[in-house]
Amino acid sequence: MKPSAKDEYPGFVDLQVNGYGGIDFTAPGLTVEAVHEVTRMLCERGTIAYCPTLITASEELYRENLPVVAAAMRDPQWGASILGIHLEGPCFAMASSGAHPREHIQDPDYEAFRRWNGWAEGKIVLHTVAPELPGALGYIERLNKEGVCVSLGHHMADSDTITAAMKVGARICTHLGNGIPNQLNRHHNPILDQLTEDEMAVMFIPDGHHIPESLIKLITRMKSVEQCIAVSDSAPIAGLAPGAYTLWGKDVVLEASGLLQRADGDSLAGSSCCLLECMNVLARLGWFTEEALWTMGFVNPLALLGQTLPASLQTKRVEWDDGLYRLC
Repeated sequence: MKPSAKDEYPGFVDLQVNGYGGIDFTAPGLTVEAVHEVTRMLCERGTIAYCPTLITASEELYRENLPVVAAAMRDPQWGASILGIHLEGPCFAMASSGAHPREHIQDPDYEAFRRWNGWAEGKIVLHTVAPELPGALGYIERLNKEGVCVSLGHHMADSDTITAAMKVGARICTHLGNGIPNQLNRHHNPILDQLTEDEMAVMFIPDGHHIPESLIKLITRMKSVEQCIAVSDSAPIAGLAPGAYTLWGKDVVLEASGLLQRADGDSLAGSSCCLLECMNVLARLGWFTEEALWTMGFVNPLALLGQTLPASLQTKRVEWDDGLYRLC
């Protein structure tokens, strides 16, 4: 085996993990021990640092679960692997809600965010928002000034609104190509408008199911490697056996192929992969150098949040072996 030119990279950094191995960050009864168990499982699978992601939920659920994740971050063994919380919702466009529960979707409210981040002990570092909602631009501007990275997602904003959101502090978009209706205007739609917003970075889910190879090619040709971040969007069912499950109040099916979708076929329900599996989807395409892959799966996520990897996480978990990643 030829030694990797990037041996200084110990593993991957994932900014969107909804849960893993049957543990759901947006379910009642979450415990610190459960968060640590997800962290342990991810580390064993090559994800050395990540953002626990809470999706759209009730105020009561946020009050219960955000302090749990914040407490898990204080743990001397597992806390360093948790970069902060990604709050994906609840400020979304109803038409682009995807798997998120519509009954909890709401317009941006800065005082509500202050409550949520207070319960999270200030640990919300990434927040996905629909920019066309009433009050969204002012909301984005205030959060940006407070150091929260704002990402655009689950929206139907036009080009002018996307540009306006970028001007007030939005920096990236969440899972480009997903969280959006299946039928769009062929010329004017958020996918194309975000790709042509030159300063916007993108997160995308290369799990082999969320977006086709052609869209991966389009994203990574329109954007520089330095603007691209691969995420897993791991659902709480990720890591479990194929079968029928209930997730976020809906019946879902995990197929043997790894496809995870609502039983009614209406939408996907997150990914069944960890980030190593996603990175190998990209590696198998043969379009990217090893350096480019590490940039999308390790360097850029940390840079977006302005964080560095603690020395305690430098133990190597992943290595490059004949064109693919494998666990050490």
